[in-house]
Amino acid sequence: MILKKHLLPVTMAISALTFNATPALADFGSKHDKNRVPKHARKNQRQQRTTPFDFSEVFDTVQILHAGAIEIHLGGHLEQSDLESMETLEAYVHAFEEGDELFEMNYNALDGVGVNVGNGKRFTSFPRPDLKGPNAWANVLPHRATGPNGDSCISCHNVPVADGGGGVNDNVIRMDPERKQKGFIERQSPHLFGMGAVQLVAEEMTTELHTLRDEAISESCSSGTDTTVALTAKGVSFGEISVSCDEVNYDNVEGLDADLVVRPFEWKGLTGFVRAFVRGAAHQELGMQATELVGDADSDFDSITNELSVGDITALTIYNAAQPRPVTKIELNSVIDSLTEEEQETYGLPLSDGEIASIENGEELFSSIGCASCHSPEMEVASPVFYEPSQHANYRDETYPAGDIAGLPSRSLQFNLLTEIMDNPQELPSGQTLGQFEESENGGAIVRLYGDLKRHDMGTAMAEEIDEGNVGASVFLTENLWGVGSTPPYLHDGRATTMTEAIVYHGGEAESSKEQFDALTDSEKADLVNFLDNLVLYLAEE
Repeated sequence: MILKKHLLPVTMAISALTFNATPALADFGSKHDKNRVPKHARKNQRQQRTTPFDFSEVFDTVQILHAGAIEIHLGGHLEQSDLESMETLEAYVHAFEEGDELFEMNYNALDGVGVNVGNGKRFTSFPRPDLKGPNAWANVLPHRATGPNGDSCISCHNVPVADGGGGVNDNVIRMDPERKQKGFIERQSPHLFGMGAVQLVAEEMTTELHTLRDEAISESCSSGTDTTVALTAKGVSFGEISVSCDEVNYDNVEGLDADLVVRPFEWKGLTGFVRAFVRGAAHQELGMQATELVGDADSDFDSITNELSVGDITALTIYNAAQPRPVTKIELNSVIDSLTEEEQETYGLPLSDGEIASIENGEELFSSIGCASCHSPEMEVASPVFYEPSQHANYRDETYPAGDIAGLPSRSLQFNLLTEIMDNPQELPSGQTLGQFEESENGGAIVRLYGDLKRHDMGTAMAEEIDEGNVGASVFLTENLWGVGSTPPYLHDGRATTMTEAIVYHGGEAESSKEQFDALTDSEKADLVNFLDNLVLYLAEE
């Protein structure tokens, strides 16, 4: 460190001299590269003109070559009827294990991965609306917004562990699938821990909001007078509605749509339940079209149909929903003897008394400067059992997107957040495992998500070229901060490489909290960052 400090002025001086002497930008890196062949000396080998690439011909060839060969269709489909024939616990465990395999599988051409993105390529990091020919990208149904950009789920969800987030290199570039808005946006892949719990929180919030609305309508009809009702669910305010017997005015609803359904997934809060999230990602990111999405049609023109069965999507849904909760470094410190040396090093363990004190002080500051007003530290789920399909009408398919072609499940698979999370079995001093959710005094589950499942205006610095979902170009769902210490970079597009940057980018409704953060001492800021860095993802080795 001392050596670096002494060298810094010299380095800066050399840098200044170097840039002052830099040749014209157009010449830099070519004119002065002695190993580079001059343009006038290069041989120009012209390519012969070729006919447009016929993807179907290649597929026919692949089918012939693979017939009887070692390279085979990788994903054996799971039948929904088989799952429904099992006992409750057996069905859950089997679906979870099959979903795990489907999540990590690298799909191939015989599985139906990818779409035609020109010249025989199946994948693209950039949307290709320019490919408008027959059986081309722009004509795939449902309309594409991106990709396909991967051949497996885990290729984008692996930081710092399986089922985690994605690095900035895995950012997804998206366009407006309705083709009404020009431009592109970027999305960073979120981690998938605790997804089932998040859906259950949303379900109960929606029930509370609908109950408030329905009771207000009933009261207005009984009394013959108009009324205004504050919309509050699990302590989160969503504005208010004005109600008469035959009309509801939703103009003052805040942070969600007029149907009062809390949609907890995607950066804009556009998807309500895990199953819809899974099949949408399979289509957009992998080019794997579920039967329940398109029926028996080959809507992505790769000569493969029924790429993911109803049972496959159920298994992937259960696997994602049953992921363990994020943890804290303080929790890991309490079970340090069960961690490997590598894990201890990764999480900076053991923690000193001073580090623990810093984290605890940072937690207090997090609340005192207003961060917790949106990043609510915890919410309680009254019923800790996750059902797939959900028992809540707004969080299941009444009819699949493909219509009645694919039959709906006849019964739900289920698991309990308190007792049936399979990963991270290390036992805490309380008797709860690292994977399981903490039981509340009322027998529910405590979900420490540090979020409110509400959309907020984040200010002009966050405004995007495309207003995705028509919710506002600068409007985003509050990002749940559990696991944030393991998932840099930050924000919807990964623009913030540090937590301090992420905080400074906050504006709009979060402007006051940002200003209060700016007013903290350096020591207090360090404590706050240490607290956030304490919120981590952990997955025990199998």
